[in-house]
Formats: sequence, C-alpha cells, structure tokens
Amino acid sequence: MSHFLLGMKLDTTSYMEATNKIIAWAKAGESRSVFAANVHMAMEAHDSQAFCNIVNTADMVTPDGMPLVWALRHKGYPHQERVYGPTLMLKLLDAAAKEGIPVGFMGSTDEILHKLTEKMTARFPGLIVGIQIAPPFRPLSTEEDQRIIKEIKDSGVKILFASLGCPKQEQWIASHYSQIHAVMVGVGAAFAFHAGIVPQAPNWIQKMGLEWLFRLNQEPHRLWKRYAFTNPRFIFLILREFILEKVGNKRHQEC
Repeated sequence: MSHFLLGMKLDTTSYMEATNKIIAWAKAGESRSVFAANVHMAMEAHDSQAFCNIVNTADMVTPDGMPLVWALRHKGYPHQERVYGPTLMLKLLDAAAKEGIPVGFMGSTDEILHKLTEKMTARFPGLIVGIQIAPPFRPLSTEEDQRIIKEIKDSGVKILFASLGCPKQEQWIASHYSQIHAVMVGVGAAFAFHAGIVPQAPNWIQKMGLEWLFRLNQEPHRLWKRYAFTNPRFIFLILREFILEKVGNKRHQEC
C-alpha cells in the first residue's frame, strides 16, 4: 500500500513481501523500478518536482531510513519495519540463487564489483551474476548508453542492482524503464558495504536511526553538507506535516 510523506510516495511493505514481488516480476521478465527511500531521497524529492515524479511513478518505494519508518508508524502502521536497501539486496540475491534468476550489478568501480561478485557468489551458491558494469563518473554519451543497454539485454539478467548514488541511480533507472526487461533496484552504497570496502553501521545503531552519524564519521568530507542541511530540514518539514494533518482532521471532525 502506498502513502505519501512530504509529497513522496512510500510503500508499507516488508522484506518478505518486497522480495516475493520482485522475484515474481523478475520471473515474468518485467521492466520494473524499485527504490529504497531515506531522508536524503525524501528531501531530494521535496526540492525537485521532476525527481519527485520519478520516485512517485516507481513500482515500489521501500522505507529504507528509520525516520521514514517512524513516520509511517505515526500514520497508523505501528508494525512497519525498515526495508533497508542493502539488506533487501541480500535477500534478493539469496532468492535469485535458489530460483536460478540471473542478476547484474551496475555502478561503483571495477575493483568493488570484482570483490562484490566474489563475495556474493561464495555466500549464495548457485548465484548467477550475468553482468558487471562500472560506468564512468560522468554523463554518458548516447553511444555509450546504447552500448550499456545492449550489454544488459544480451546478458539476460532479470534483476539489475544499481549503485550510482541518489538521485543519479533513480534517474538512470527511470530513463531506462521499459528499455531493459529486468527489475531495476536502486541500492545506494550497498555494493561498497557488501564488497567489504566500507563498513556498515552495527544493527543497534541502525535501529536507533543513527546510521547517518556512523556514516558521517566514516566519510566526513563527502557527507557533512548532506547531513548538516538535510536532516534538520526533514525534521522541521515532517513535524509541520503532522501538525497540519492533525489540525485538518480536527476541523473535519468538527464540521
């Protein structure tokens, strides 16, 4: 079921439900888009109507960040769990290995992709990695883009994981929707996590909603601006939305 926070679509789902849906889409060879939404994505969508439209037309948007999970619980879904992109990726790889569904990895660097594939095929026996693509860190030419599309099609992958960073990965997925007959899943920093290049926050930190602080400590130069400006704005805007909703409901009841 879909809801909206600050105008952005967000689905109430679980790891099991999300995995089952994605595997069913993959088996059917459908072109689908799946995003894992956190505070950063919510604010990108709030600040850009074009990006908001991309997120709102996705086939599935999971609550990746704990603040979004808490917001859904506040809206009447007390049992909503976090459906974290990197963890969802592992569950999908496990299911894909068991079902014989070929997967692909797009994003990051050749070194990370090599280590990721090595670790994931060892962890999930039978996993078929049909393609690994490390695109250049610049806009692709039309010829380069068409070559990548052909490589993905020829590989036969049915689930394509994209690790290009937000909003780039969502924009790429949206622009290739229907051109690639695979479920395209944006997973952010998951490649670096699962390749063992970047450490993940411990579970207790994630559950407290403090993963951003852990990541800030790991990559301060890259992330400080994002968290210094994004998090406080999100808190202000979401609290304002809750207050306005409460006032609106009260007025409706009074009428």
